[in-house]
Amino acid sequence: MKKGVLFAFFVCLTGILSAQVQEKDSTEAKEIVLDEVLVSSVRVTKESPVTFSNITKEQLAPRNLGQDIPILLNFLPSVVTTSDAGAGVGYTGIRVRGSDATRVNVTINGIPYNDSESHGTFWVNLPDFASSTEDLQLQRGVGTSTNGAGAFGASLNLLTDAISEEGYAQLSSSYGSFNTMRNHVKFSTGLLGDEFEFSGRLSRIISDGYIDRASSALDSYFLQAAFRDKNTLVKALLFGGHEITYQAYFGIDAETLATDRRFNPAGQYTDENGQTRFYENEVDNYKQDHFQLHWNQRLGRGWNSNLALHYTRGRGYFEQYREDDDFETYGFEPVTVNGELITETDLVRRRWLDNDFYGTVFSLNRDFEKVKFILGGGYNWYEGDHFGEVIWARLAPGADIRDRYYDDTSRKTDLNLYAKANYQWNDQWSFYGDLQLRSVNYQANGEETGLVDDTFHFFNPKAGVIFDLNRNNNFYFSWAVANREPNRNDYENGNPKPERLNDLELGWRYISPDIQVNTNLFYMRYRDQLVLTGELNDVGAPLRANVGDSYRLGLEVDAALKLGKSFMWQPNLALSTNKNIDYVFQRDGVLEQLGNTNISYSPGIIAGNRIAYQPNQDFILALLTKYVGKQYMGNIDAESSVLEAYTQTDLNVSYEIRPSSLLKRIVFSALVNNIFDAKYVSNGYFFTFDDTFSNPGTTTTVEGAGYYPQAGINFLAGIQLEF
Repeated sequence: MKKGVLFAFFVCLTGILSAQVQEKDSTEAKEIVLDEVLVSSVRVTKESPVTFSNITKEQLAPRNLGQDIPILLNFLPSVVTTSDAGAGVGYTGIRVRGSDATRVNVTINGIPYNDSESHGTFWVNLPDFASSTEDLQLQRGVGTSTNGAGAFGASLNLLTDAISEEGYAQLSSSYGSFNTMRNHVKFSTGLLGDEFEFSGRLSRIISDGYIDRASSALDSYFLQAAFRDKNTLVKALLFGGHEITYQAYFGIDAETLATDRRFNPAGQYTDENGQTRFYENEVDNYKQDHFQLHWNQRLGRGWNSNLALHYTRGRGYFEQYREDDDFETYGFEPVTVNGELITETDLVRRRWLDNDFYGTVFSLNRDFEKVKFILGGGYNWYEGDHFGEVIWARLAPGADIRDRYYDDTSRKTDLNLYAKANYQWNDQWSFYGDLQLRSVNYQANGEETGLVDDTFHFFNPKAGVIFDLNRNNNFYFSWAVANREPNRNDYENGNPKPERLNDLELGWRYISPDIQVNTNLFYMRYRDQLVLTGELNDVGAPLRANVGDSYRLGLEVDAALKLGKSFMWQPNLALSTNKNIDYVFQRDGVLEQLGNTNISYSPGIIAGNRIAYQPNQDFILALLTKYVGKQYMGNIDAESSVLEAYTQTDLNVSYEIRPSSLLKRIVFSALVNNIFDAKYVSNGYFFTFDDTFSNPGTTTTVEGAGYYPQAGINFLAGIQLEF
């Protein structure tokens, strides 16, 4: 019955739109680049009432020396980035408007990239992916309907390399602080017979990391085969990576931060002689491979379609040395040694993930006389195995090596259908509508999650109006609803509810040849928002909990101004207030009404600035500055949870020469990060617990915090040769 209602809904909507428009003759239809159809269903333009930023591969190139994509996006409006290893290589993260990566919906060529269970994005699994990215778009707020889990803070849409008309070979190498090195080789055959192209990339990145032992060994590849004629584009993509990363998610306390900010407690243990040692293989070892097949077709009379199939295979483990662990956890039987009952042992364990993610996404696009219409959707299936093995133990009575001490499975299906339309009423006014239906089922039998079998049905409407005052000034207003299901960690942490968001955006864009200004006000009102508590689970993943009502209210401004012929100034500023409404907390055994409190990890001020000097197309010198204001790592406004404001400034230079027809280009690039050597912390964690044992009969709430310090002044320098 429900499927029938969904089908009828979209049939009716399609019929209504078709009846209200006149078709243009196919000879008059606007030319659409078929590559763009890959992401047209999830991308927006200034004709849409959505707040967004676009970045091209040319803009990424000067700073693309091996750091992860979140770090390359650090200077965008409302963006805060983090790095466990402190230098932008390895595990990195991004927050937008205070929303963490589990709320930033990421698609690659329109295919969902967020992990189905955790909702997170792990860029460490796709090292050097920026080198195979044609362009990307970051939408802030709910944005437009997209594939995968709904966006609660932002959407990041990546388009991989377009077909190259001419063949080339490219060698690139960079080296920098902390023995960070990147090497890659990239090639394209160019168009063969005006229809076929083959291209690819192989990369390796290694780094010792700023934090002690926070090393990374990252391999990746990208292969593309493409066919293109006047009306058809078919792309087959195979890409992936293998990462081995020494863990640095523990952070350090305030005292250690003051005395030894590079200290890493991961893998620490005491040997039989009482000496402090560090286990050399406390690593994350994970492989991920992606296959995508895209068929884009121009159907005539303005119709264009995209059908894609995808499959992702992931497998790997996190290895840990555990001191004095309980036998009971692993099913070991207690033993008596020299008359003493032994119930604990030192051991090394591996916690495995083995998962498959596959499905299809599609879209059908049509430009009518006054309406641009998109009908699309997708069906995705995820299956994951979670299991643990003991690979060594000092004592393991009755156990065999690699016995599984837990063995969990999970499954998730995700169906979504959407219809979008832009209606051009006259030369100045246009209207936007976007309706999405999404159905999600999640099943799990984990020891931590318990038995889960939940189904969610979400309706996510969006509407807006755009007013073009003249060729330079564009105004928009939008209202969007998003609903989102809990993730696996939420189930492990309690009995979570789905969350709901109403997002209001009011914006003004000014565009001229020398000045571009984007200004917007936003009000994001949540019900049962799953906010970060500040705590981490035992593998470093952030924990969340439902709060009642909460909101984010803010102003964002970004601009690009040409100053003469050679200078470009690009400032941005985000001011916001982010509040939990009538927050309740139990302290010292007594329930307290705290009133409105600050939402965790939500700074009230975020500012970015880029000043670039470019006297010609071959040379560019840029100074980039980021300021992130004070933020709380918890939701109770505790002083011990404060993450202090910080400022970071980078210097970037790039110079290109064209020596001959054989060696087409030589590009020298250098990046000096944190040139003023600021001692700053971009991320941390906060926790509380009730002490009932120090003073029996009395409950005392204890607070604690950890910090992830970032590197002082450091550099990367590289050379790229193109033949």
